[in-house]
Amino acid sequence: MNDPANPADALRAALADLVEGLPPRQAARAVERLIANYRGATPTDAPILRDRADVVAYAAYRMPATFAAVRSALAAFADAVPGWVPGSHVDVGGGTGAATWAAGATWDGARPVTVLDWAEPALALGREIAAAHPALRDVRWQRSRIGAALTIESTDLVTVSYVLNELTGPDRAALVDAAATAARAVVIVEAGTPDGYARVIEARDRLIAAGFQVAAPCPHSAACPIVPGKDWCHFAARVSRSSLHRQVKGGSLAYEDEKFSYVAATRLPVAPAPSRVVRRPQIRKGQVLLDLCETSPSSPHEQLRRRTVTKRHGDLYKAARDAEWGDSWPSSEANPPTQ
Repeated sequence: MNDPANPADALRAALADLVEGLPPRQAARAVERLIANYRGATPTDAPILRDRADVVAYAAYRMPATFAAVRSALAAFADAVPGWVPGSHVDVGGGTGAATWAAGATWDGARPVTVLDWAEPALALGREIAAAHPALRDVRWQRSRIGAALTIESTDLVTVSYVLNELTGPDRAALVDAAATAARAVVIVEAGTPDGYARVIEARDRLIAAGFQVAAPCPHSAACPIVPGKDWCHFAARVSRSSLHRQVKGGSLAYEDEKFSYVAATRLPVAPAPSRVVRRPQIRKGQVLLDLCETSPSSPHEQLRRRTVTKRHGDLYKAARDAEWGDSWPSSEANPPTQ
């Protein structure tokens, strides 16, 4: 049963009400066209979401996945800065506001929130959807060009989700620099593809150069140990599929996994995870294989290691069986030897 006080449930209900009046075939066609545009290789300085039909269809299709990915990134960040609650939030390129819902699900209470986007239909629909959740009723929805001319008011938290792929290289750099100047914490989420990961690493480097520390997912602010072109860092968030999802994708499963890459960085004192599970754990008879990104006691550099946890490790084995992709993991001193 849905809980109207739960942001995820409230968002799902609000989206269901919106799409109810849109013919399924029209919605599916709109989503297919919009996905093709979003996957295009040419950055654009014009809104992709053009009118209400576009926005309703795409919001119903994408907002739950964006919410789940950003919520996962914010939860990892919150774990690294326990006790801190943002007093204000700016969501850059936020469209219909999925990241504002995710922030509300991470930290209780209302706060000043501004959503910046260049698509007026998206902002209008975001305002309409937000009316379903008391903590979001006073969000400011502001039309703004996202790029080199962007200015961001001073704030505690800036989120940038699924935006960098729409920008040219100089505009990406300008956006990250503006966020670093304005905020105490910056969380950037991109698609969990090699290209999305490359954009996140580029942003990560700029944030570190601006004096930020990485809070998540990395256990350290040193260089990423992944060799470019050979692998990429990404995670997954499980999303319940709506009827529109199933119609567009032709699938029968009640869920799908949203793959995403992210970086959360801050000027605050931070306690990042000692290590992070960077692949789905492999559970075998009497043992669990964990692929970890971790720091070594003898080196400040991050490294990728596979660790095997067996039944003889007692409570650690139980924890390994419960571990999920993206979870933090104890320091190497608490781990068994690498196999």
